[in-house]
Amino acid sequence: MSNSTITIDVEMDETRVPASISWAASDTGAEQKQKAKAMMISFWDSAEKAALRIDLWTKDMMVDEMADFFYQTLMTMADTYGRATQYHEQAEEMKKFAIGFYETFRAKQLKDNKAS
Repeated sequence: MSNSTITIDVEMDETRVPASISWAASDTGAEQKQKAKAMMISFWDSAEKAALRIDLWTKDMMVDEMADFFYQTLMTMADTYGRATQYHEQAEEMKKFAIGFYETFRAKQLKDNKAS
């Protein structure tokens, strides 16, 4: 059996808001830490039957980047759910939701930009 180690560094400003996020994994082959503006990590606690989460984003994460991040995360969650359960219909429903979410965001962004 082999092990993989993932390290995450979060630099906070004086008000404890993340200023930067970087991460590295022992089996990626990357020699330097990777920078990120946001992260979402979930762990399943089977004893409590609860998801334990860490959601962080840096103060320079833009709203459009957050929408892209959520859209891509929702799409990959749908793929993962489909592979794990073989419930492909539900996975497709999740993808439809993600697409609708992103389309609604884009429409709001266009409307807000026209109003400015």
